[in-house]
Amino acid sequence: MALEKEIALAGRLADAAGQTIKPLFRGDWASERKDDASPVTEADRAAESAMRAIIEAEFPGDGIIGEEYGTHNEGAGRQWVLDPIDGTISFMAGRPIFGTLIALLQDGWPVMGVIDQPIAGERWIGSIGEGTTFNGKPASTRRCRQLSDATIASSGPQYFTDDQGGAFMSLAAQTSQIVVWGGDCYNYGLLASGHLDIVCEAGLKLYDYAALVPIVEGSGGMIADWQGNPLDAESANSTGGTVIALGEPARLEDVLEAMG
Repeated sequence: MALEKEIALAGRLADAAGQTIKPLFRGDWASERKDDASPVTEADRAAESAMRAIIEAEFPGDGIIGEEYGTHNEGAGRQWVLDPIDGTISFMAGRPIFGTLIALLQDGWPVMGVIDQPIAGERWIGSIGEGTTFNGKPASTRRCRQLSDATIASSGPQYFTDDQGGAFMSLAAQTSQIVVWGGDCYNYGLLASGHLDIVCEAGLKLYDYAALVPIVEGSGGMIADWQGNPLDAESANSTGGTVIALGEPARLEDVLEAMG
């Protein structure tokens, strides 16, 4: 599937989002709580608005699913999925480990994704059938010969239910026990570039994981729900948004067994 135009557009979307985010980072911005009690800032909303305007002008027949402004052209076969700041809490705390997530779905399946960290100037791009790039150069996961060698990451224990937290801790106990907390989408970029071995999370929404799928898979890794099934537009509803990403796909059975 040739996606040259779409990848070029995604780059411009990331640029536009970054241009709205960077002036506000560690600066003065307004924020409030959404209905689910999660925070949102003016940077989140401005970045999504900038991206939506470009998509609507250049691909008016496509759909858009955004964290802040909902769905546009819901029935379209192609859907752009936008999370302007994945890791809003990190943004608010002045930590440059948040990211802008941009994905393209075709009939519910992720076919292209971008993770952009505008402060550090770091960008991962993945598309179906193509290798993932990091700042224009090939990105590759690292091999992990046994689970006990693995470094594991997750955004935070507060996102797990009690049962999910137990499964995570069972897995962590069988890894190297080097556990990285925090990072949101940035962890998946680090995995794609060979710095982490496992990312394990729950409670993710479509806009949290859609962009990650082509990036992880295109770098030689795999990403699935906690039953080992591939992620699509319905995964957030059918599995509670459970996600496991592996730099070494051969460790999947070990991971699932460790989680019980």
